[in-house]
Amino acid sequence: MNPGVVLALFGALILTPDTLLMRLSELTGGQMVAWRATQAGSIFFLIGLIPFILSRSGVKPKIWCKSFAALVVVQMANVFCFAYGIYLAPVAIVLIAVATVPVFSIILGAVVLKETVDIRTWAIVLIVFFGVTLSVIGDINSYDVFNPSSVLGGLCGLVVAFSLACNFVIIRKNKEVAFPLALGTGGILCGLLAFYFWPSASEINLKSMFYISITGLFILPLSFILLSKASRMTPASNVSIIMLLETILGPLWVWTFTNESPKFLTIIGGTIVILALTYFFSIKSSKGVQ
Repeated sequence: MNPGVVLALFGALILTPDTLLMRLSELTGGQMVAWRATQAGSIFFLIGLIPFILSRSGVKPKIWCKSFAALVVVQMANVFCFAYGIYLAPVAIVLIAVATVPVFSIILGAVVLKETVDIRTWAIVLIVFFGVTLSVIGDINSYDVFNPSSVLGGLCGLVVAFSLACNFVIIRKNKEVAFPLALGTGGILCGLLAFYFWPSASEINLKSMFYISITGLFILPLSFILLSKASRMTPASNVSIIMLLETILGPLWVWTFTNESPKFLTIIGGTIVILALTYFFSIKSSKGVQ
């Protein structure tokens, strides 16, 4: 199997407890943005400094380029819109919107990188999206769908999907860009802005700090470093499809550590996604290079 696919798989699996930890932190949207963005951004930034400090060669990752600036912007959009979308709308609506990331990745990959995907990959994308939709539809009622707050939360999810696709495509196009430093800069800027606009973000208890720090200092940096590195080795469409494992496996953590239980449609949808992704992995294993 392609090393990029393996890295993406590990990155997606590490990301799965993220939603649970956000739920357990009991923070508001502004508080989550402030802490998750600042903490994860700081780790990204420190990792990004390593090649400049320890590298003995004269070749350094690129900073002064359009790709670096673009990564900073899309990272700010990503970390803000995901946390605030979760705060505004039911998680189900946000997850359905985020599940469009493979579509954005395929389109951007075709436009920017001239990469195309075969009909089987398109079929897997559609089946996975159907499974994700089915798995979360039981949590959506008519009030949620037509609630202005939910609509805004869904739009935040679409921005997240587009931002992630941009991230993967940019990193694949310019493999010399200092992407950890860019992700760190974007995260820190977004976090500091959140602390400015939501002063209450600095007033959280130890329990909330504990849960948000696990995701901010460990889960987010590690998972996104792996996913970003994976995008240099395999098309962005592959990374984004694999990343949807988090959408299905994330709720399992919630059901395990809370009193919530999965609905019938959730089980059926999750099964569809797992089967589709298993077939996807079998294809990549047989090809070996894509």
